[in-house]
Amino acid sequence: MSSPPADPPEDISDAAARAARDLRVVFSRLRRRIREVAEDDELTPSQVSALTLVAKHGAATASALAVAEGVRPQSMATTLAALDRQGLIRRSPDPDDGRRRLVTLTDAGRQRVEGDRQAREEWLARAVQDRFTEDERHTLLAGLALLERLTTP
Repeated sequence: MSSPPADPPEDISDAAARAARDLRVVFSRLRRRIREVAEDDELTPSQVSALTLVAKHGAATASALAVAEGVRPQSMATTLAALDRQGLIRRSPDPDDGRRRLVTLTDAGRQRVEGDRQAREEWLARAVQDRFTEDERHTLLAGLALLERLTTP
């Protein structure tokens, strides 16, 4: 992996610090690889991210999407304009405030998000099938059960 940084705090064991560091590195690499699977030259990473965000959270204003993505509203407006030109989103008046517009996915946008998700899942399933033995796949599942505990309060 990478060279170890400074010593961990006294209340964290060396093994825990190394596991945390290695886990972060491996997850970063895996996340990057999964993103590469369904990407093409049609959409920028910002556009893919915004499209995925709308798919996940449903109708939202451009400003709410900007906050969720941690970008400036002007950057989100540019991203949404590109998605609109490609027919992947629609903007309609907010029924609660006619001055605002809500962004939703078009059928083409939903198909794009679903196709990307399916391609990523198929790649990952194939990689797990091809690169791991049956025993290793069981070990992976056991490890995932442990990691799941990190996501619960």
